[in-house]
Amino acid sequence: MAGREPALTTHVLNTAEGIPGVGIPVQLWRLEPAPVLITETVTNADGRTDAPLMRGEGFVEGVYELRFAIGAYFSARGAGPAEPFLDVVPLRVSLKPGGGHYHVPLLCSPWSYSTYRGS
Repeated sequence: MAGREPALTTHVLNTAEGIPGVGIPVQLWRLEPAPVLITETVTNADGRTDAPLMRGEGFVEGVYELRFAIGAYFSARGAGPAEPFLDVVPLRVSLKPGGGHYHVPLLCSPWSYSTYRGS
């Protein structure tokens, strides 16, 4: 992974229906030394963001949190309970510029979620 331009990307998969998570708001926060909102975006028709959340010289080492607003997404689809069990899903990650490309997907349903470091 060394030698590649540092970047952070994500996508959302609706595992309840086996489809991309379209139109889901995503925020990226840098948590140290104090929480700062870095960027906000919405997933596209493929469940991906149109551009990396961070890349190149804008990529700064630190602890970050991706926040995925899946509660409203599933409610709008008529999926899950009337009051969402999961609303905003936070994923906290440590990123280093020498780590190459970080791809952090969210696989989710109205009742559960998982993630992994992809490529």
